[in-house]
Amino acid sequence: MNNRYLPLMKLDFSAKLLEWNSKYNHREMPWKGEKDPYRIWLSEIILQQTRVEQGWNYYLKFINTFPSVQDLATAPESEVFKLWEGLGYYSRCRNLIATAKLIHEKFNDVFPSTYETILGLKGIGPYTAAAIASFAFELPYPVVDGNVLRVLARVYGMDKPVDSSEGRRLLNELANKLLDKKSPAIYNQAIMDFGAMVCKPKAPLCSSCIMKKDCVAYNKGLVGSLPLKEKKINRKTRWFYYYIIRYKSGIYIKERQENDIWRHLHEFLLVEKTKKMNEKEVTMNPEIKLFLDKYSAQITNVSGEYMQQLTHQTIRGQFIELACQKPPVVNGQFRKIDYKDLTKYAFPKFITIYLLEKNVNLSQL
Repeated sequence: MNNRYLPLMKLDFSAKLLEWNSKYNHREMPWKGEKDPYRIWLSEIILQQTRVEQGWNYYLKFINTFPSVQDLATAPESEVFKLWEGLGYYSRCRNLIATAKLIHEKFNDVFPSTYETILGLKGIGPYTAAAIASFAFELPYPVVDGNVLRVLARVYGMDKPVDSSEGRRLLNELANKLLDKKSPAIYNQAIMDFGAMVCKPKAPLCSSCIMKKDCVAYNKGLVGSLPLKEKKINRKTRWFYYYIIRYKSGIYIKERQENDIWRHLHEFLLVEKTKKMNEKEVTMNPEIKLFLDKYSAQITNVSGEYMQQLTHQTIRGQFIELACQKPPVVNGQFRKIDYKDLTKYAFPKFITIYLLEKNVNLSQL
């Protein structure tokens, strides 16, 4: 490792961190101090790309509904997706189901206890494997999440982008050297909490920070510029126009099967465009004119514009409600359900926001 980043105050850093943890760390979370690897795994998967405040209730719902890995593995997948609804990044849910089934079938419902085996499970990377290994089994593996990267980059003045291969390698080596190998669970939780509560991305509490005397970023005025990142996200915009086809009390939905966002979630009839449609195009496009002509449909409502920001793309669009006077034929794996049963199905957030605004579980659309 480059000598420049060798922690000359290694013992001071670890000792100061643990001192801060014992005196000032009062951060409460339902999974904190947990030793059950199943529950730790659940919490870590839920918290990927999710704020603690949002993931908290989802975690509680999951452990109450599926108390063990066997309960999760043998549950209907639709039930798991419904419970996950609103968390986004649904590949996490698919991986959760696949891994639960593997542990149930291959490991007889016993969660693996070695870092290498845990790392081999679907949806688990080095950070999550280290978290499970250290918290559940006290194995000496450092967790290196965004909070930890930020703390180390600032304290040691890392001038390499943390998302570059060299920067990541250097920080992983540094994290391993700093780890208190006698108490990896306490140390790992402490450094993550320190990043979340003190060394925050914005408005860090530098003036009261126990590390400020030795922090390179603080003493050189670099707190606002560290950690460095080299990659910029290029987002594309997609326009989703959802046509809600109704006939009497029935409404038509389908499960998304494409290898795309929101796979296995449900949706209405979708017309996707690369650019925004004008009012006439929204109400008279060829895909919908069939319903107007053949089934004597009437457009009963056109919503305003909705938007959802995903990591690499922005979804914009509208919802258009059609009431058919004759029973329609909706091609492509659509099925008719009663509107009052909509709440039984999992929809992407883009749709659930609209449904909630329509009070879908209180009255018909």
